[in-house]
Amino acid sequence: MAYEMLVGLKIKEPAQYQAYREAMYPILLKYGGGFKYDFWIKETLKSVTSAPIDRVFTIYFKDKSSMEQFFSNQDYLRAKKKYFESSVEATTILSAYETHE
Repeated sequence: MAYEMLVGLKIKEPAQYQAYREAMYPILLKYGGGFKYDFWIKETLKSVTSAPIDRVFTIYFKDKSSMEQFFSNQDYLRAKKKYFESSVEATTILSAYETHE
């Protein structure tokens, strides 16, 4: 079993967002996590939210508990505050689910 989320973002500062990804990735690996897919998208044809989206990705963890530990990790929270908050305009969790991999 693994746990995945499909996430949509609206990026306002791409270089700053890339710095966030570089800072958080080693922490993500410690929790058995990673990315499966990652896309820049040009146009949203249908959405149930008013939040704009121009980046879509899947992030995975070995289980839901690992995901919760990652998102509460103090080093992750510092990276999020330093880079993510100023680089992302909107976050939409499109889906979260367990997989049988």
